[in-house]
Amino acid sequence: MKYPSKLLFGMLLVCLLPAYSVAKQREIIQLDHIVAVVNNDVITARELDAKISQVKNRLASQNAPMPDDTILQKQILERMIMEEIQLQLARDSGIRVGDEQLNKVIDNIAQQNGMQLEQFRQAIEQEGLTFKKFREEIRKEIIISQLRKNKVESKILVSEQEVENQIARLESQSALDDEFRLAHILVAVPESAKPEQIDAARSKADQIMAQLKFGADFQQTAISVSDGERALQGGDLGWVKRGQLPTIFADTIPKMNMNDITDPVRSASGFHIIKLLDKRTNKRSHKIQQTLVRHILMRPSELSGDAETQAKLQRIYQRIVNGADFGEIAKASSADTASAVDGGNLGWVVPGKLVPEFEEVMNRLQPGEVSKPFKSRFGWHIMQVMSRRDRDDTQEYLRNQARSQIQKRKIEEETQNWLRLIRDSSYVEYRLNE
Repeated sequence: MKYPSKLLFGMLLVCLLPAYSVAKQREIIQLDHIVAVVNNDVITARELDAKISQVKNRLASQNAPMPDDTILQKQILERMIMEEIQLQLARDSGIRVGDEQLNKVIDNIAQQNGMQLEQFRQAIEQEGLTFKKFREEIRKEIIISQLRKNKVESKILVSEQEVENQIARLESQSALDDEFRLAHILVAVPESAKPEQIDAARSKADQIMAQLKFGADFQQTAISVSDGERALQGGDLGWVKRGQLPTIFADTIPKMNMNDITDPVRSASGFHIIKLLDKRTNKRSHKIQQTLVRHILMRPSELSGDAETQAKLQRIYQRIVNGADFGEIAKASSADTASAVDGGNLGWVVPGKLVPEFEEVMNRLQPGEVSKPFKSRFGWHIMQVMSRRDRDDTQEYLRNQARSQIQKRKIEEETQNWLRLIRDSSYVEYRLNE
């Protein structure tokens, strides 16, 4: 038997390589195939598997019950589809998040966790997630948050009459600041649902309720079947203030006992089941400290730079320390013309009214004390704290709280309606079983 020459063997190899390459490509495609088409984009099996591993690691670290793999896969894929739809809308709207903005957000997250950036990076990687991947996940969250602000939050208005009605209603029932720790299961109903779709959703909600009554774990059930945004957190909505409760539960939840579960309740978005995990009552009285303060402002210019402005204000500071009248100098020299006519007086200010760099210096001063020159975003200042007093602003506080809670409730309700609308108006094709 004769073997082919080296030249012939080489020719055979060249002929076989394209076939081998195609076979290899098919193998790769099979390993990372498309599991869902979302409008003009896709979600791949590799992306889905990575997200499943991430969620499993988190559930394990929290000792949360682990649902069946098939159920978990379905739940996570639904969340990924909703995320992809929102990211597509954000791209179409021109929403972008640059690296500088992203870095600031991540630095803040690290500080909130009491870590330096490098420590935070190590903590993230110890949880099995690369820091690069973590950065992109945060970028997506910022983009989606900005999209929701543009599409929903910016359109929410709260009238003074709504605030009055909220306070009047809650004054007769309980404290505005009472809080409830809630868990939630949603059986979603499509936009413009047909009667048979509504009946199917109602039947599913009733079946879930029956399982819960017979002892099924609420957290695991939420992870397995809920269509709510917090499904993968066991439906946990965290602490919700009374005035922020969804309208359909506003009167029911305050009367519930710990671990009580509501019967399914219908809203535009579907059927809701709520469990009361905990509740707490806060005191109504609210006092704040007011500070009577005056200042002298000087701004750098083309003729007088930063250093020259600071030096000039330092000389004024020395004159005041030596006995010169603060008010007269403010009238003659302060660039803040609104306060200069009153000797630099800013009146009684409450926390949060002035810029942080100004308040930080103000809070360190004792009544009568004059600060050394310091810089804010407006220029260079000298300030004097003239007096301090405590004031009961409970009524003003209640109004602000009522307005904030109504706004949050409206945002939550409108966001759910908006999510349902964009989901129903998107093209989604499942290919999990291909």
